[in-house]
Amino acid sequence: MICEIVRDEGFLAQKSAEASFLDMPIAQNLLDTLAAYADSCVGLAANMIGVQKRIIAVNMGPINVAMLNPVIVKKSGKYMTEEGCLSLNGVRPTARYRKITVEYQDMQFKKQRQSFEGWTAQIIQHEIDHCDGIII
Repeated sequence: MICEIVRDEGFLAQKSAEASFLDMPIAQNLLDTLAAYADSCVGLAANMIGVQKRIIAVNMGPINVAMLNPVIVKKSGKYMTEEGCLSLNGVRPTARYRKITVEYQDMQFKKQRQSFEGWTAQIIQHEIDHCDGIII
């Protein structure tokens, strides 16, 4: 289901709760919504569609991937950049890392551990910030 994008900064600033297997429909809604906004968006967090759960969806080139309970366990190569967000107006400065390792559950709720770098790493960091209530 394609969902409306939340723009309320007070809501977005709240920390999200852990996701469970029962939250899989939310992950699917994120994937559907990300696909619908493909021309202007490369990642979403569940709070951006009104749900305070630790779930993100990220565009990784030809596919969109959902991650439940993502946590960055390793990071290197700090740099400064500017980012925009579908939920916010304009662009804002932020610090990111060129290379990250993330632990998360996939759509079968199986634990995964993957390393990412470059643009994909930046998107994941932005969406995890949403889960933590961090607005850049």
